[in-house]
Amino acid sequence: MIKNISNLGDAALYCDFGTEVNKENNIHVINYFKSIKEENIPGVNNLTPSYNKLIISFDLKKTNYKDLKVLIENLDINSYENLKSEEKEIPVCCDESFALDIKRLEEKLKIDREKIYENFFRKIFFCYMTGFIAGMPFLGDLDINMRVKRLETPRIKVPKGSIGITEQFANIYTFESPGGWNIIGNTPLKIFNKYKESNPNLINPGDTVVFKNITKDQFQNYNE
Repeated sequence: MIKNISNLGDAALYCDFGTEVNKENNIHVINYFKSIKEENIPGVNNLTPSYNKLIISFDLKKTNYKDLKVLIENLDINSYENLKSEEKEIPVCCDESFALDIKRLEEKLKIDREKIYENFFRKIFFCYMTGFIAGMPFLGDLDINMRVKRLETPRIKVPKGSIGITEQFANIYTFESPGGWNIIGNTPLKIFNKYKESNPNLINPGDTVVFKNITKDQFQNYNE
């Protein structure tokens, strides 16, 4: 549950759920995130969940820190704990042309690429949050033997659709972007669609994700 609520600037609440990054803490964040959205609280204009924090932005013309804090503290989230989450299957091509860091991972993890991919594709990932770039999902939790640090020198451009891993997480680059994650493949699927105003994210906090291995030919001929 929320450990502390404090001011963040003039028009936002900072809800702290603890320091640990784990699924238990994150589920509390997501339950509050979903319940506040469902309650449609007057004045709340943006919600930003992270691993263990939730920022609630509000319109000062419609509410204030004190009143909103009381509402959040007294919010009954029990009825929202089982709000529907979805399982998403994401196709991934791991052809050498897309797997930019597979050789580095073999050296760092001391595991051959077949085992790396076996571990990756059998995992059911949990979406902790989206961010950094629009719609980018942060997916945990990788097995201990699959965890590796970021690149020593980040790339200036990581191709759109790239699948990366670092530390306990996997992610998907929704746009071409600088980045230092270890890239192991690419998806032809559009993960973020700016034209879907109600929910442009394909993957949302609380969803689960499984990756499906596809060939380069399937990638090139993929139709959503």
